[in-house]
Formats: sequence, structure tokens, C-alpha cells
Amino acid sequence: MNTPSPASSTLLDHFLRYRSATAAVFWFFIFATNAWGNTVTTQLDIARVHLPIADWEVASWEWSSSMVMFCLLPGIAWLDRHLPLAWGRLRWSIAAHVAGSVVFSLVHVVGMVAVRHVVYALYGRHYDFGDPLSRFLYELIKDARSYLLILVVVHMYHQLVLRAQGEASLLDAPDEGPALEPVERPTRFLVRKLGKEFLVAAADIERAQASGNYVNLRVRGRDYPLRSTIGGLETRLDPSRFRRVHRSSIVNLDHVAEIEPLDGGEARLRMSDGERVGCSRRYLPALRKSAVSEVIHT
Repeated sequence: MNTPSPASSTLLDHFLRYRSATAAVFWFFIFATNAWGNTVTTQLDIARVHLPIADWEVASWEWSSSMVMFCLLPGIAWLDRHLPLAWGRLRWSIAAHVAGSVVFSLVHVVGMVAVRHVVYALYGRHYDFGDPLSRFLYELIKDARSYLLILVVVHMYHQLVLRAQGEASLLDAPDEGPALEPVERPTRFLVRKLGKEFLVAAADIERAQASGNYVNLRVRGRDYPLRSTIGGLETRLDPSRFRRVHRSSIVNLDHVAEIEPLDGGEARLRMSDGERVGCSRRYLPALRKSAVSEVIHT
């Protein structure tokens, strides 16, 4: 098995740390460029046929559409994380994204019309959207194509990030002979990263955080997504070492540095790496009992 090289991972770590901001800048550039290009070409077409339409009107049409669509991107990304286009449930994914495209178009139309009304009012004019039903159907056809294109790009981006970041998986039982370790209580996880494979000890997992269809395993400052539910992972981890502290979080007791009580019976945990993790009232008594027991035995 191969182990990851810290030197070769520096650039990747930097990207992963700021990937949300990087993605936002990338998409803003795409939509701003599209809005600017459409504005210029439409203004040239209008000037060529001498229509009585001001340049600011064209700009308000194109920029309102692009910027509202830009604001809706997190919704598409969220839906792709929770219902990715996977063969195992392709029918449900397609149905969800068809419904999502309709909602996307509805919010897009309402948002851009609202922005145009404001812009026209600033110029002392009234914006006329036309017949709502026919115009919405027209916009729905265009928005469905845009939604599909954005979804494909977002899905490809997620897959590339998973491949670069390293995706964890459970060790399967061998086809022949006994398993090297209990499959139901693994002591190691297999991580595939950029065509290479290496093992991560379960004891090295500092915490686990649910994220859509994945659970991110934090190991020495790196997150390795594992396709699992947080509840399914909980049943496979050593209960004497790992504790559920939230409906979406599991922590390694060896890496809990401090328990800070909060109002309402909840708490905030300070981990050994300085990160903060919330602990809900439901799981706090068991966590305290486990922490005390750990201190007594050590």
C-alpha cells in the first residue's frame, strides 16, 4: 500500500481549504461573463434593427437572470450531494432533479422579475413580464437546460474533488480464506486517492461528520469521505473509543480536549486540533460518563 506524501499534498490541501471560495469565484466569473456577453450581443442586435429599447433595459434583463441563477447554485450542489446521479438509485435521482429543475425555474423567474421591477422603477418605468403562464413555460424550457448543464458540471466537480481528496471505504471480506480483521468492526479503512491506495487506522480517526451521502473521516487534518450514514458508521466503530455527540457527529474520546457546557443542556467540545464540535443534550450524559471512565482507567 502507498502512503500519501505531505509535500505533494500541499497544493491540494490549500485548494481543499478554500475550495468553497474558489468554486464561488469560478461560477461568478462564468455567470458574469455570460451576462456581459449576452448584454453586448443583444444591444448590437437591437441597434441594428433600431428598436426603441435602452441599453440599461437589456443589461437589467441579462444581469438579473444570471445573478439570480448564480444565487441558486448552492441548492443544486446540495441536491447533487444528497441525491447524486448514481446507478443504484438513478430513478429517484432523476425524479428529484426534475422536480428540482421546476423549483429552480420558478424561483429564478420570480427573482429576476422582482429585480427588473426595481431597476425599472429607478428609471421611472414599469416592467411588463407579459402573460405569466406562457412566459413561465418559455423560461422553464431554457432553465431546464441550464439546470442540467450546471448539474453535470457540479457533479463532475464533486467527483474530481473526491478523487483528489481521497475516498474511504470499508475493507471487504476476501473471496477466499478468512478475513484479516472483523468486517463488522474494522480496525482499518481503505483510502483511494489519485489512483493510489493506503490504509487508515480506525484509531487515528479524530472525528466523523455527516455530509449528504457521505461521512467525512477527519484524520490528521485531512477529511476522507466514506459513503455511509453516520448511524451505520457508529455501529462499526469501537464504542469504548468513539462516541456519538450529535445526530451528524461522532468523536474519538482520545481527541476530546475539553467539554464546555452551554445553555439548554448542550455542550461544545474542543478537539485536540483546536476545532469545535457541538454536542447535543441527548448525547451529553453518555459522553461525560465515557470521559470520566476513560480518566479512571488511565
